Amino acid sequence: MNPQLHAMETPAALFSPGTGQNRGLLQVQVVSIQNNFPISGATVTISSQEGEPQVFEQLTTNSAGQTQEVSLPAPPESISLNAEAATTQRPYSEYDLLIEAPGFLPLAIQGTEILSGSTAIQSAAMTPLDTTRPPEDPINIPDHTLYGVYPPKIAEAEIQPVAESGEIVLSRVVVPETIVVHDGVPSDRSAPDYYVPYRDYIKNVASSEIYSTWPESTIVANVLAIMSFTLNRVYTEFYRNQGYDFTITSSTAFDHKWIYGRNIFQSISLVVDEIFDNYLSRPGVRQPILTQYCDGKRVSCPDWMTQWGSCTLGEQGYSAIQILRHFYGDSIYINTAEQIEGIPASWPGYDLSLGATGQKVRQVQEQLDSIASIYSSIPRISADGIFGPATQEAVMTFQSVFGLPQTGVIDFRTWYKISHIYVSVTRIAELV
Repeated sequence: MNPQLHAMETPAALFSPGTGQNRGLLQVQVVSIQNNFPISGATVTISSQEGEPQVFEQLTTNSAGQTQEVSLPAPPESISLNAEAATTQRPYSEYDLLIEAPGFLPLAIQGTEILSGSTAIQSAAMTPLDTTRPPEDPINIPDHTLYGVYPPKIAEAEIQPVAESGEIVLSRVVVPETIVVHDGVPSDRSAPDYYVPYRDYIKNVASSEIYSTWPESTIVANVLAIMSFTLNRVYTEFYRNQGYDFTITSSTAFDHKWIYGRNIFQSISLVVDEIFDNYLSRPGVRQPILTQYCDGKRVSCPDWMTQWGSCTLGEQGYSAIQILRHFYGDSIYINTAEQIEGIPASWPGYDLSLGATGQKVRQVQEQLDSIASIYSSIPRISADGIFGPATQEAVMTFQSVFGLPQTGVIDFRTWYKISHIYVSVTRIAELV
């Protein structure tokens, strides 16, 4: 796919002109850890970590398990755009959340990050009272990698050997449905493994390793590097060929920083949804390139991309591919995966909008109606194969619930977001 990204808008509510105070938005999404269904009527108490503890807001989730967006104080956006300032001053504020709902154990989340001028999305998975599953420990979100101190990446060759055992010969690049993340260094057998949907994994890593305030082209370039690195680990079965039962680790020395339970940012989420089937290639090389990078401030890395350097180039007007070629050379190019796992059907290659007809419309209507049985704010529709006003309304409501631009048009990212949610809903239903 050749991505055509939508311009990202900054809501007026992010700024408070009368007080001179910088602000960011936060929305909390609450689901059951047992089946990922939304929890309505949950109470979310937001407290500040700065100075004396104080409660900022108390919110209630709607039928989609979401709170309204709330505006919270944050440091000036300029800090997150300046490498010197952001090394000595934390460019984001941190908040603690307490989520409570009838029939569920309370859940505490500490350190949700708020950046001025950005929208943060914090997911919260609650444990039912009547389950044998152990209760969730408080989630503690550590420092962002550009502010905290983490081990630098151990250098590897950008093209990895592939062991062809004769049992499975990897012949094409596949976007996996799930990434198995080992939350520690590879040799730590006591570290837990988490099964994470691919796109959720990429959004988490990108939100942990770059700032959502950066230019859009910079975000795209970094997301492409993260995805290409990840798909290289998938394609080469890097850890499984060493006898491990996971895809990737959360250690910055070996892979990327993935943080269990952390919040993501809307601007990063939208980019990932638009280009998640892309990766970086070189001519004559079948596997995705292992695109390594460093911050370029605390750590230098010749021939790799530097994160702060990519921010500077984005501010100078460089496109994503120009940024990538600046660091990785002119032979790097954007490729598209041949297969996406875990979806009922691929995007038709064109948008579906008001007046469209046919099997693809009927298929997506069936999926939307199944989703509407769980997310009651989405209107139920009949699968007649005609994209009429009722289908358009259902699409717009779906887009609103799942953080997409409310166009009423089923484009690439809306199609795959519907597919992703539909598979999740129907898979759970089959287990009940």
